[in-house]
Amino acid sequence: MELAYIPSPSHGVLYLGPIPLRGYAFCIIIGVFVAVWLGNKRWIARGGQSGTVADIAVWAVPFGLVGGRLYHVITDYELYFSKGRDWVDAFKVWEGGLGIWGAIALGALGAWIGARRRGVPLPAYADAVAPGIAFAQAIGRWGNWFNQELYGRETHLPWALHITSAEGGRVPGYYHPTFLYESLWCVGVALLVIWADRRFELGHGRAFALYVAAYCVGRGWIEYMRVDDAHHILGLRLNDWTALVVFLLAVAYLVVSAKKRPGREAVVEPDVSGAPAAADAEAGGGAGTDGGTEAGAGAEERTEGSGEPRKNEAESAEKT
Repeated sequence: MELAYIPSPSHGVLYLGPIPLRGYAFCIIIGVFVAVWLGNKRWIARGGQSGTVADIAVWAVPFGLVGGRLYHVITDYELYFSKGRDWVDAFKVWEGGLGIWGAIALGALGAWIGARRRGVPLPAYADAVAPGIAFAQAIGRWGNWFNQELYGRETHLPWALHITSAEGGRVPGYYHPTFLYESLWCVGVALLVIWADRRFELGHGRAFALYVAAYCVGRGWIEYMRVDDAHHILGLRLNDWTALVVFLLAVAYLVVSAKKRPGREAVVEPDVSGAPAAADAEAGGGAGTDGGTEAGAGAEERTEGSGEPRKNEAESAEKT
């Protein structure tokens, strides 16, 4: 009998009064809010405007959810399209099943669209939201805990995860809580990016590249511990190969970007709000010039007529 273990929830549904909400979806929603909140603070600190992160997230989040689901369905197609399976289940995102690689790929596409519409550089935006994304992943991983899925090999460690449902493909027992390992790793990645960004003033997408590279390192060893069914290539799980390729690309970007564009962007968002004011000021300046000419002519007339009004105006100016 285990002396200590991490219990699993008896069910994966939370109730907000009479409204049911799946724990998996709840974790994703909380993660998105945290990512947008932190990203907004970092964007403002870099010279951007409040609200820009949320505006772009309106594009990035839906694209990311679709991309994450597509990656999962494509790489685990037998769960939905093999004999005896119902293909309609492929659309049930709330039941779990999002691939981070697809989420990043299509999420980046959505962010690119939103950034172009807002007129801001995508690399600068990615740097601002990188730690928030890592924190969102840390929170989102707890959705696997609610669903009792994606755990590791059997273990008798004090922090073993007690699985009570056999739906995950294994008999009830005690397993490595890989969801917890990845959650803690993502918190560490977020803190690393925040520290490195302050220490080295990362810019032009390098903070985001650091996040991606650091996450891939953790995902590699955590993926190796998992026991859920997966496609293997040369003895390694598909996600291990994906993590390796993405890691190399992220490191290459870090090196090349640091040489070509050192430092951080001087301006991350154009101040479009100042354009109308500048135009009004210019128009007002022109009107002021004409008015000044007329006032000058009036002053000359008063001076020619009498010196007394001129003296009174000077005294009033001194009192003012």
